[in-house]
Amino acid sequence: MMTEDMTRLRGEILAMRRVRGSLMNDLQHDTKSREKAITQLCSHFSHARTMMAERTKNVRLVFLNNLKRSVGAHLQITRNDLAGARRAWVGKS
Repeated sequence: MMTEDMTRLRGEILAMRRVRGSLMNDLQHDTKSREKAITQLCSHFSHARTMMAERTKNVRLVFLNNLKRSVGAHLQITRNDLAGARRAWVGKS
């Protein structure tokens, strides 16, 4: 009877070792899959961030160019207005 119990116990130990080995293999495989997925996700984030930075830069440049033109036009209007005021002050209208 003791031998049967020992044999059964040995069988259970071997079965548990196989299950543990299988579990460890699954964990390693899952870890590699997660690492690949995370690497792809980080790559996607990097690409998206680069594209967003380019778009933002282009929008800023367009805004600044429009601002320069607008300020330049207002400065020209102010210069013309001041020149007209000087001419009117001096009496050369």
